[in-house]
Amino acid sequence: MTDQYIYRNHDYIKILPAWAQELASKYGSKTANLYILHGNIRDLLPHQRKESEFVFTRVQEYISEILFGNQNIIVFYDFSSGVTFCKPEMEQDYLTTVPKFASNADIDTSDFTSSDPNKCFPYMEKYFLSKIPSEKREKCRMVLIIDYAEHLVPAGDLIRLSDTDRYCMVTFNRWATDPKFINGDISIILLTENLADISSRLSGSPSTVKISVPFPDMKVRESYLFYKEKKGRLLLDRGLTCERLASITSGLNLMNLNRLTAESYEDNNPLSLEIMRQKKKEIIENEAGGLLEFMETSYNLSSVSGHDFVKKRFKNAAKAIKIGRRDVLPMGYLIAGPVGTGKSFMVSAFAGEIGIPMVKFRNFRTKWQGETESNLEKVLNILVAMSPVAVMIDEADAFLGDRSQEGDSGTSNRVFAQIASFMGNTEYRGKIIWFLITCRPDLIPIDLKRQGRAEEHLALFYPESNKDREDLFKTLVKKLDLDIRNFSIADLFKKYNHEYSGADLEALLVRAKLLAAMDERIFVRREDMEEAMGDFVPAAYPYEVELQNLVAVLECTSKEMIPTRFQKMQRSQVISSIQELKLVLREK
Repeated sequence: MTDQYIYRNHDYIKILPAWAQELASKYGSKTANLYILHGNIRDLLPHQRKESEFVFTRVQEYISEILFGNQNIIVFYDFSSGVTFCKPEMEQDYLTTVPKFASNADIDTSDFTSSDPNKCFPYMEKYFLSKIPSEKREKCRMVLIIDYAEHLVPAGDLIRLSDTDRYCMVTFNRWATDPKFINGDISIILLTENLADISSRLSGSPSTVKISVPFPDMKVRESYLFYKEKKGRLLLDRGLTCERLASITSGLNLMNLNRLTAESYEDNNPLSLEIMRQKKKEIIENEAGGLLEFMETSYNLSSVSGHDFVKKRFKNAAKAIKIGRRDVLPMGYLIAGPVGTGKSFMVSAFAGEIGIPMVKFRNFRTKWQGETESNLEKVLNILVAMSPVAVMIDEADAFLGDRSQEGDSGTSNRVFAQIASFMGNTEYRGKIIWFLITCRPDLIPIDLKRQGRAEEHLALFYPESNKDREDLFKTLVKKLDLDIRNFSIADLFKKYNHEYSGADLEALLVRAKLLAAMDERIFVRREDMEEAMGDFVPAAYPYEVELQNLVAVLECTSKEMIPTRFQKMQRSQVISSIQELKLVLREK
């Protein structure tokens, strides 16, 4: 592609994806020559030749053929293949020219295209500089595309880098600031999936341009499916269209779609909604490397007993999602309350209510420096691609950390800042909905639970009255699919008057079911339930539970959520009681 198409023909620029427009714009400004492309770079990239005609290529071919038209000198390099060229005549010119730069006649010619950067980079540099035109009006564009750049300049402490890593680090930084490279139209493009895998000394340099390649949006996925359908290589179940399939495959890239459609075609097994649901789950969990887990539930909010205020808020949010008003949704929710109140169940029931996928964060932290940040970057990119999506983080106070953690070379601080920044990006309002679940909201830094992040604070508490406990009991019987022979639980609650949590009652029902099974019965009798309740010992950690109650009360943004026994307490009283309990428990 000639310069007029990249810089002057604005109609053409409009049909380039945003990341390619950014690359073309930065290249045209002539202010930088080192670029890092990261994100969805292992995918097929679409290019719209005409209004309805697409071609799909790898990123190397996209840059060389579509952005630069395979003109002048375009070189490829990676640690495995060494130096290659997009055209044979370019390679021939290189191999003819570089011997004159050898220091002696016995030089090994394989060094010219070696995979060892110590051997080939000096020759490429001299070759590029020799090709700079002597006349300014002449043009000779030179582009070096380096794949798997994280293996040349990996993230980590400088002291741990190998001699080759250090050589590459110095070379790239020197090329990025050398006026001869910038003025001579010599560009270096580094490719990596995760920006966090690249040394921050290079990625954080003001001389480096960082460009993110996103996952394909619905329009691109739809275009690709039409492309496959036009070639007669797409089998869809009756009633399933390309438009519908594109709408339910958020989070998948075109390589994923290509594999699914190819397998379906070869097996003569049309794609259906159920097949796609299962395949999408498998692919995304694999792509995330086990760092995300799909939340699948057969329950909705009707399966939740009590907590009417919280259920009302969630039902309103579900309605807003269904009518397409995601702009009125909070960025995220903080779900607080003592252990055993069903916080995770409430969120999973909401997932069953809203009709959009919900995923759960799994531990992305490792002991290897740089890998934690890389894992998190990968997960966040997948969430953006999956949107709209709900994200559940259980035990959020322990999972997320804070800005002041020490002892891990600053990894926790960087991870916290990365999560906080991502959660606060209003571009994702209604697209990525966060659910931070904790029994200790006081341990979650205010950065995460302020307005603009987890801005809706909801709290769950133990049932206060026997009537509430009876309703919860009936809900749990239904949830556990128990056969209860007719008896009233009300008198048993009066007889064994404890502060039962939902988890306590569920455990009691399971014990009663075990007693029935030992008697070779499939139904639970009153005697089973009474024996289980009579043997029950209340929690041996009352101070911890009371502290969890009080910190949840402090987070409530509505009196309607607060249990009756706490409603008359002044805020100062609640804070004073929390401080006293922390002293008793020897907390800071």
